[in-house]
Amino acid sequence: MGDDFLSIVKTRAIVIKTQEYKEADKLVWLFTEDFGKITAIAKGARKNKSKYISSTLPCSYGEFVLFKGKNLYTINEVTIIDSFQQLLRNLDTITYASYFNELIDIALENDEISKELFKDLVTAFYFIKNDVMDIEVLARAFETKLLKATGYELNFNQCVKCRKKITLSNNIDLQSYGPICKDCEKLNSIYISNPTYNTLKFLNSFGMDKIHRIVVSQTSKIELYKILSFIISENYTRKPKSLEIFNYLKEYNN
Repeated sequence: MGDDFLSIVKTRAIVIKTQEYKEADKLVWLFTEDFGKITAIAKGARKNKSKYISSTLPCSYGEFVLFKGKNLYTINEVTIIDSFQQLLRNLDTITYASYFNELIDIALENDEISKELFKDLVTAFYFIKNDVMDIEVLARAFETKLLKATGYELNFNQCVKCRKKITLSNNIDLQSYGPICKDCEKLNSIYISNPTYNTLKFLNSFGMDKIHRIVVSQTSKIELYKILSFIISENYTRKPKSLEIFNYLKEYNN
């Protein structure tokens, strides 16, 4: 038997979703710093006096000691770093935190490691917890980091059709995911205003720690959502549902 099996490992992780398992256990999907997205069993987690009740709630962030079996991990011990239960304070924060977790679940394969994206998710949760910035803009920033980490980064250095260097564009190509210069054909593209283009370029170029001061107009928010949600829905195995329901409820209430 190889060293990969039946070993004890330790890593920081965020709980992205859970599911009831057997009579009293939980299946827990973790986005870990060192091993990517994994699935673990929390034995007895649904019992009233379980030590895993709080540490296996969605969004909980902690240091996990895991037993690595042949097919699944088993949670041995958890030290909570931040439960992030403040993310449950209202519909907006619940929805966006759930959306970020859903994106990780949809976009990453099992055992796919991305330490930078893990850092981005933790940063996003702290931003939501402390109400650091506009939550819609935070979502668009996180989406650009997710696309970059999974091979769908937008390229703003040149026209995606003729490769000419450009600094501004009013059209994003929906096949190559980049700007089109004024001289090239705009078929299969989506319009983007100058302010939105500059915002998207900024979000794509700078780290999560640099984006909290940006101010974005409502028009640009709508354009950004339209572009990024299209790219995400076209490239992953399933379409995220969290924001769809939330946006429907907002429109219905308005």
